[in-house]
Amino acid sequence: MRIIAGEWRGRVIEAPPGQATRPTADRVRETLFSMLASRLGSFEDLRVADLFAGSGALGLEGLSRGAASATFVESDAQALAALRRNAEKLGAGERARVIPGSALALPRSEPFHLILADPPYARGSGSAAVASVSKAGWLAAGGWLSVETSRGELVDPGLFVLETMRDVGRARLTLLRRP
Repeated sequence: MRIIAGEWRGRVIEAPPGQATRPTADRVRETLFSMLASRLGSFEDLRVADLFAGSGALGLEGLSRGAASATFVESDAQALAALRRNAEKLGAGERARVIPGSALALPRSEPFHLILADPPYARGSGSAAVASVSKAGWLAAGGWLSVETSRGELVDPGLFVLETMRDVGRARLTLLRRP
């Protein structure tokens, strides 16, 4: 896997070993960040969260494009180790914060401008991620939440506004916005 654009463009990052993690394909990441760039304009100075982070590819892509910080939430030990190595290799430094634990039980935090959630492809996992973000108050007013699910999976937006859905390969990208 490679970082697609920005400061670290073309840099290789490692995927966690084993089957516990399913990294977001380059094509899906490219489509997602194109969708976000057309809506956000710039990633400069954004506070980003990467839920179900795995390798950290989504949050690291945000940092590469100028985000001020990225908070990564991951529960798998092997994925956490790979994520930490990737952040260190890229020189993310204090801009990257890692929270070991479940993205379905988020601690209270200052709200984020952009949240990238890539839960396991299981029925209802996208809706559960949205509910967790909402309950913890993680999305700032006017902020964006991206949820990647399997193709055809509908995500319950809860209190957020459904902006768009796009199928890319076997994935579905759902963009939500907090009014």
